[in-house]
Amino acid sequence: MGTTPHALARYAGCALLAALAAAGCSTPGPPAPPGPATPSTTPSPAPRTSSPADVCTSLITYWAREALTGGKWAGLDWEQKGMSNGQFEIHEQVLAEARAEQRTRGREAALELIERRTRQRCTEERGALRSSENWRPPR
Repeated sequence: MGTTPHALARYAGCALLAALAAAGCSTPGPPAPPGPATPSTTPSPAPRTSSPADVCTSLITYWAREALTGGKWAGLDWEQKGMSNGQFEIHEQVLAEARAEQRTRGREAALELIERRTRQRCTEERGALRSSENWRPPR
């Protein structure tokens, strides 16, 4: 009557699979609303806006430091570094000044010079966003 040992094992296996599927597919009830003592979300910091001079300073300072310290990616070209022509000019000038400073006053002084001169130049040139001479409009 279908109660052979194999049939019982099949029934038991099916019942086990059904129970596992039901347990895996069930969802808990909706989350409890936050009480007065628990905030509903974690406060996030206010968004910070960056001026073109801030972005220029950050970009050039990073790459000039990499070049001065012999960083792994220092040899990338200006386009790979994400610089405009104007930013690359500042980078090259500041890096030359920093190398001279490093020879006379040491690496720390050179790194400080990079920060100071880059900030000054990027501010004077409002981010130095002059486009690439190689740029062509998309076709």
